[in-house]
Formats: sequence, structure tokens, C-alpha cells
Amino acid sequence: MLLNNLTFHPIYSQLNLPVRHRFPIEKYQGIYDALLLRGVNPERFVTPKQVPVSLLNAHYSPEYVNALVTGVLDRQAMRRIGFPWSEQLIRRSLTAVGGTIATAEQALKHGIALNLTGGYHHAAADFGSGFCLFNDLYLAAKRMLQEPGIDRILIVDLDVHQGDGTALLAQQDDSVITLSLHGEKNFPHRKQQSDLDFPLPKGTEDEVYLNVVDEALSLALRTFTPDAVIYDAGVDIHENDDLGHLNITTEGVFARDQMVINICKHSGLPVACVIGGGYQRDIAALVDVHLQLFHAAGVCEVNKNQAN
Repeated sequence: MLLNNLTFHPIYSQLNLPVRHRFPIEKYQGIYDALLLRGVNPERFVTPKQVPVSLLNAHYSPEYVNALVTGVLDRQAMRRIGFPWSEQLIRRSLTAVGGTIATAEQALKHGIALNLTGGYHHAAADFGSGFCLFNDLYLAAKRMLQEPGIDRILIVDLDVHQGDGTALLAQQDDSVITLSLHGEKNFPHRKQQSDLDFPLPKGTEDEVYLNVVDEALSLALRTFTPDAVIYDAGVDIHENDDLGHLNITTEGVFARDQMVINICKHSGLPVACVIGGGYQRDIAALVDVHLQLFHAAGVCEVNKNQAN
């Protein structure tokens, strides 16, 4: 039986941005193309729909949501997000959030599922920030909680930047547990309080990093006994990332992703994965680092010459 546990829409990479804009919008299509080149059947992909604005309004500030969707959000708020407003930006963002929700649904069916975008963890209820318009992780957690027997979700955020928006959204929600490993001195300047925070010093390397990941996951599972996991597998921890300031190798990224997936599998926890941040300007090199997640999940083999 063909496992339909990958989520992608071409709109993920369909956004015109100013020249030299910092966001690597091309990487999503690049990951999809690379997976096909590695023999992944295109029929494995689920095509997401846009998340309904009514669902966003149910969990986030309707004033913020509607101002952003209709293009009347003030300039300062748009600068905080980091994108120029356009109708395509809204369509793309709604589809990306819909993709993470679809991925959560597929994870409950198949045990693991992966979205080729996602991880918009800086967005809170009434503002966007750091290239994040709407927080997909929290909405996906709320979707999983609708299923019988799913009473607590653990969001494992291993992007180099703290998931401050997710932490804010879940602070009064005992059903959503937030775990964040992040650069101590990196964006956002003002950190929020997750259920578990593990700030890392600049220059952290593989051995120390992987030990902290192992300890953090063990503590989270032991303390909170979640029923499912959402995993933000950001690769801006990579040694060649322009914004990360950590020194994690490609092998270290693979070991991290494999650790998270294996712990979930051995614990019987469905895991919905999103690719998170990654900011190398060399898109081909960036795609290779993101592919470690799919390699760890058994979706594909990574070309060893490209990955090193």
C-alpha cells in the first residue's frame, strides 16, 4: 500500500520577493524535486488546501487575522513579519498552514508524516514575526487533540530560533507542551517561556548538541507523557547557515532527526514533521541539509557526496 504521508503544494515556493530578500523561498520546490529524483513516488504526496480563515479566527485574534488577510495590517506590523504584503503571500501562507494540519492528520493515520514547509513558530495570536504570519504548529496540535485518545501534544522545536509565538499560545493550554532548543543569543531578542527551554551557546557542536537533544526529549516524555508529537526540524543549526551561529554538521542534523523519529517510534507516538528554518543562500546546499529529515524518516536515501 502506498503511504500518503508527504505534504506539498507548488505554491510553497511561489512568492515574488524583493531581490536579495533573506527568505529562501525556492527551497520548498527544491526539496520536492530532490525527493522525486531520489525515486519518491509522486502519488505519496497529499496536496493541501488553504486553512479556513474561520479556523484561524477561532484560535487567534480575528482583528489581526482579518487585517492581515485583507491587506490592511499596518506597515510596522508587516515589517515585523518581514514580507511585503500581497494576495499571493496570503494564499501561500494559508496553504502552508493547511499543509501542516494535513500532515498532522496523516501522522495520526500512518505514525509519521512530513510537510515540505511549516514551522511558523514566531507567530502568536495577534501578531506575526520573523517570516511567520500564522502559527501552524499550534493549529496542528489543536487538530490532533480532536482525535479520541489524543489528550496532550508535545511540540519539539529544534529550529535554532526559539519558538516564542508557540510558547505564548500554549502558556495557558495544558494540552499543548512546548519544548525548545535554540541559540541563546539568537533571534528573538526577547524569549518567551516554553514548558521546557534549552538555550545553547554560540558555536555549539555535534556531541554537546545531540546530548542535549537526548536529555530534553527524555525529560519531556517522562514529565508530560504526550500522546503525539509535532517536530519542527529546522536546519538553521547547521554550520554553514547564515543566521544560525551553531556548528552542527550535516551528519549531526541527520543524527538529530533520526533520534527524534526513533524515540517517537519506540514510544508509539505519532509524529508530524515540518522542515522549519534554514537560511543558506546556496539553495542546493540548503536542500541537501533539509533532506536529512526525509532520509531519517526512511523516505529516501541522500546522495552521500552531496550531503557532506
